[in-house]
Amino acid sequence: MWLRFGAETRGFFDIDLNTKQFTIGVAVLVVTGALMLLVAVIGDCGACNHSKSALGVFSGLLTFLIIIEIAAGVMAFMWSEKLSEELANFYNTIYTQYVITKSPGQAMTLKLFHNTFDCCGVDRLIEVLVRDTCPEGNFLKQLSFPRCPSVIRDMFKSSAPLVLGGFLGTAGIMLVALLCSSILYKLPVDSKRQPVYSSPAYYYPHSSV
Repeated sequence: MWLRFGAETRGFFDIDLNTKQFTIGVAVLVVTGALMLLVAVIGDCGACNHSKSALGVFSGLLTFLIIIEIAAGVMAFMWSEKLSEELANFYNTIYTQYVITKSPGQAMTLKLFHNTFDCCGVDRLIEVLVRDTCPEGNFLKQLSFPRCPSVIRDMFKSSAPLVLGGFLGTAGIMLVALLCSSILYKLPVDSKRQPVYSSPAYYYPHSSV
């Protein structure tokens, strides 16, 4: 939701681009987040109310999310080079349009790219046209900023294993939750309702005669 409505990233949706990867990615993130929230609510209701039907639905949805997480991690790792190339082309498109139109929305988008990747421009000869969107620094530092397309490609190549590890780690956490829900599902209803520790009995003192 921040990517869609945040002041720093809203400019992405106001730019007429030939590619829609960013908007599609944001939509996928929002839908996935809503689905994970729904799964969490169903799991809480099933665990608190000892409902086998809710636990069954929770386990099924969680299994689906685990498969999606693993598949997304593997695809992101395998297609990291293609994704980096598309993102670099995405940057080049915004850069070219900004040089022509000087649109404030495109300027905000370029600043987001430049500050995120600590880079600026695509060529030193025409970098002066986008100097106002470069990261802050003195004149010499601005002259030494690397070119953004090459930085984007190198970052994706070096970060691909970390992205895969993040997806697999999230899937592992979900797998632990799935195992816990399976244990709760197999327990008898009476055993789930009985507390593990019973409070000690209260003894009334006998009155002496």
